[in-house]
Amino acid sequence: MCLALPSRVVELLDDDQAKVDLGGVTKAISLSLVEDVAVGDYVIVHVGYALTKVDPAEAEKTLALFAEMAAMGASA
Repeated sequence: MCLALPSRVVELLDDDQAKVDLGGVTKAISLSLVEDVAVGDYVIVHVGYALTKVDPAEAEKTLALFAEMAAMGASA
């Protein structure tokens, strides 16, 4: 089973690479499987590859839900 969260593209790099941010953690990933990615787009990342672009509103909702779950777990 895999859990993939939307990650925001913060920088486009050479050779179909990009830097993404997920909650303050940045990582270089490959964009070779996805076309037309721009800074500010959200992508689903698995094992270092962007698999698909995600609608920004849906990405924000998903990230908000995970933040809420994390806050509930911390308060328990």
